[in-house]
Amino acid sequence: MELAVSPVKDAAIRLGIVVTQPATIKNNAEFRDQLAAIRPDAIIVVGYGRIIPQWMIGLPRLGNLNLHASLLPKYRGAAPIQWAIANGESVTGVTTMRIDAGLDTGDILMQCEIPIGPEDTAETLAPRLAAMGADLMVETLRGLDTGNVRPVPQDHSQATLAPILKKEDGRMEFTRGAEDLFNRLRGFQPWPGAFTIFRNKTLQLHRARPVQPAFKLASGEIAVEGARLFIGCGQNTDIVLELIEIQLEGKRRMTAQEFINGYRPKSGDHLGQ
Repeated sequence: MELAVSPVKDAAIRLGIVVTQPATIKNNAEFRDQLAAIRPDAIIVVGYGRIIPQWMIGLPRLGNLNLHASLLPKYRGAAPIQWAIANGESVTGVTTMRIDAGLDTGDILMQCEIPIGPEDTAETLAPRLAAMGADLMVETLRGLDTGNVRPVPQDHSQATLAPILKKEDGRMEFTRGAEDLFNRLRGFQPWPGAFTIFRNKTLQLHRARPVQPAFKLASGEIAVEGARLFIGCGQNTDIVLELIEIQLEGKRRMTAQEFINGYRPKSGDHLGQ
């Protein structure tokens, strides 16, 4: 909870580049005059999360360019990486686009795809997208300057949304299928995470996997098999969720075996109650 210099500001300071950090920009006449004096060819906006005012949109000759962590028009919004994983996508990517007055609705400039691995989380995927996106932005700027990159309007009928995450998104509802819950657990890292209730306390699910055992379980029902812990998911399905690493409220992270040894869950107990 301490203020820290961002990597962009840290690099700018080391390179002797002037850094300006206005509290607001929409009606900030001083900041507007600063930008106008620079006469920028382009303005790059990444991870800002707010609407850019029209005066700023119309200022540079190449436009305000955004790097978005999805293959637009899919996953417009604040959490594209998280929702792509949570929804079970096998491919995502980055898009450079020209900002307009809407939310991620501007013309597409360039795109690059990347596979989502079966064990990827939002934490492992985000750095790869960032590195790929930085290269794509440089390529986009060069292409715009030479005229080799031409804007293409988005097909708005194909748009999907990736709204800002809420704490409640991390609640594991075991009426969902095991694959669905596994994807949500991977996507919602590090926040809001994946959690449920065990004996009136919050239980965080850090690692799990869908498996097909030789038995069936009701939604949320626990099965203890030696050192392994299984949870029933969905409605009358053969696929369940095996919990691998978990953390009870106020306690450290532990393996399923440590949890079984310490808290003695019994087959037939339920999570989420």
